[in-house]
Amino acid sequence: MENVSVLPANSIGRNFIPKEFIPNGKDEYCHRNAQIPWPQNRWRCLRTDEVELLVQNNNTSDNWDEILVTDPFDPKRIKNTAFFGLVRIGYIQNTLLEHHDLQVPVGITDSTIIACDIGDNVAIHHVRYLAHYIIGDRCMLLNIDEMHTTTHAKFGNGIIKEGEPEDVRIWLELMNEAGCRRVLPFDGIIPADAYLWAKYRDDSALQEKLISITQKSFDNRCGFYGIIENQCVIKNSRILKDVKIGAHCYIKGANKLKNLTIHSSEAEPTQIGEGIELVNGIIGYGCHIFYGSQAVRFIMGNNSNLKYGAKLIHSFLGDNSTISCCEVLNNLIFPAHEQHHNNSFLIASVVLGQSNIAAGATIGSNHNSRANDNEVQAGRGFWPGLCSSIKHSCRFASFVLLSKADYPAEMDIPLPFSLLNNNAAKDELEVLPAFWWLYNMYALARNTWKFQNRDKRKNKFQNIEFDSLAPDTVEEMFQARHLLEIWTAKANLRNQGLSIEKNNEKELMQLGHTLLSGSENQTSGLDILGENMEKSDRRIVILKAHKSYHAYADMIHYYAVKNLLDYLKANSTDTVAAICKTLKGNRQTKWINLGGQLMPEKDLDQIRLDIGSGKLSGWKEIHDRYNTLWQNYPLEKQKHAFASLCALLGTDDLTRGQWNTALDRAAAIQEFIRDQVYISRKKDYDNTFRQNTYRNMAEMTGAIGTIEDNSFIKQVRNETEEFKKHIEEIKRRN
Repeated sequence: MENVSVLPANSIGRNFIPKEFIPNGKDEYCHRNAQIPWPQNRWRCLRTDEVELLVQNNNTSDNWDEILVTDPFDPKRIKNTAFFGLVRIGYIQNTLLEHHDLQVPVGITDSTIIACDIGDNVAIHHVRYLAHYIIGDRCMLLNIDEMHTTTHAKFGNGIIKEGEPEDVRIWLELMNEAGCRRVLPFDGIIPADAYLWAKYRDDSALQEKLISITQKSFDNRCGFYGIIENQCVIKNSRILKDVKIGAHCYIKGANKLKNLTIHSSEAEPTQIGEGIELVNGIIGYGCHIFYGSQAVRFIMGNNSNLKYGAKLIHSFLGDNSTISCCEVLNNLIFPAHEQHHNNSFLIASVVLGQSNIAAGATIGSNHNSRANDNEVQAGRGFWPGLCSSIKHSCRFASFVLLSKADYPAEMDIPLPFSLLNNNAAKDELEVLPAFWWLYNMYALARNTWKFQNRDKRKNKFQNIEFDSLAPDTVEEMFQARHLLEIWTAKANLRNQGLSIEKNNEKELMQLGHTLLSGSENQTSGLDILGENMEKSDRRIVILKAHKSYHAYADMIHYYAVKNLLDYLKANSTDTVAAICKTLKGNRQTKWINLGGQLMPEKDLDQIRLDIGSGKLSGWKEIHDRYNTLWQNYPLEKQKHAFASLCALLGTDDLTRGQWNTALDRAAAIQEFIRDQVYISRKKDYDNTFRQNTYRNMAEMTGAIGTIEDNSFIKQVRNETEEFKKHIEEIKRRN
């Protein structure tokens, strides 16, 4: 097969749409004319004197009649440029454009322009090949090797154009290396969509509809032009092919951008820097991609970042996330993910957000299996320590922290807020439930504030629950308490030499509850072992079970009262009796984290059913359903909070006395949070080894301040006082 074809000299800039795909009664410019943002009557033909001046300035055209301009038009601003096909040019005036102290004159010089529409007061200089683009007003295109659009351009969408075979369709192979959870990328996709598509592979009706919905959401006709919206700056770059770029985007020194949609706006400009290579992707608003990063078959959510040579392949990076220096393959990552350091590796995983992958971490590998269809599923707040290594397949509850180790086997950790430690000396896995609450309150309390504060999105298409205490984590804590009861009961029976098999699960839970509800001395000598948490024969030791059990109860109690106070703040005349009447109901025990948005599983099942039946027939309708559920979520969470408090207290309803007691306990828990935030942070200031790097305490204070200067500690103290005042007001109201 010949790689280079010979065509007639007059074919350049013409026949962009193959003749067989031109609609009846239309010409090859029909789609182009529908795309332009200007009225078609704004252009005029060149005058004879203008053509003469253009020729004198060493410009050429194969047909000057196809060069249309708009008044005011200064032909002296166009030099050393070759025009082919229909080119329409907006205002060209004797003015300058400036961006970041770079000033260039409006006009077109030393370039090749093929069948383009150019907006008002645009600067195009040293663009060696520019074809089939619509350029917005006041754009700067400087020193670009190749920038063109093909007739079958899809701009990163996983569709096929008319006349194309199915095998050219672009898929994203998320969560699994084998491609068995693949999804179609599309402009407007959010993590909720990707998870819905990738997770529920057994729902064949859903899968078929999602493909159909995506295909019909975009025009499959050939012949659409690339668009560069207003006030974009693209300079010193090599190849841009089939790229659609939003307004105010800044691209400098990129190597290759191909088959992309890049969202950008004045409020949320996207920036792409030196040495970047991006192929087959969708990039959200306000993204930053710098310093030699690469991405292939990818999605980047709004306000997300790739930096310092990061590689993102067959992956979805959620909103408000940053990946630096590392390699990420076959992943679905929910919002607020941080992965900053070198040698980090993340493969074939779904990470449910608010996560942090430490330096040197290796998450997922197939060295424990011959198959490549293994996965990792990590709940919100997943945080593996420095140089940690885990194998496929693993599942982790929310806010699990892994201490530095090479974990030798697959794990299933159902205990949220836990610390895991691979004790190599004893050859056992140690698990400390509720570690964050007991020993790292500063980080836990700061998480919610941090994630909310870093949410700079103007376009919040993906709804996100930032609070670490929410229905999903609360239900995990209820389950964790049940497991601790069972394991404690078994430890007690083993300690007494009694048979475990004679007791059913309910009896074990009752015994464990009795033991754990008593003094810590009742369980201090027990060897409490976890079960089904690691694919190995070694012991799984549960540390500080008694403290953890009560910590979980405090966390659930605090969550419940805090949300009920939110309800009362919005319903200022209601009393405890009104709360019971409005919020009473069965507790929703199954919640789904759909891309960062929490919803009862029954609501997600209804979405799946409605998509499969055709009731939800487009992505807009699906997103509208998400948003409706999000609007209802505060009340759903408050109902869950009420039911959770009742479950914790062992009642179906709340009396005034119980409510007041619950309020007092919540106030005490808030004071505990305040104190523990201070204590857990103070450890850093009291650490003598940390002090060693300073000449004296005065230097240390001058460099990092004192703990009393810490703004977050001050904030928590203020919040505690406000919380207690609010509780006293509620008690007086009742």
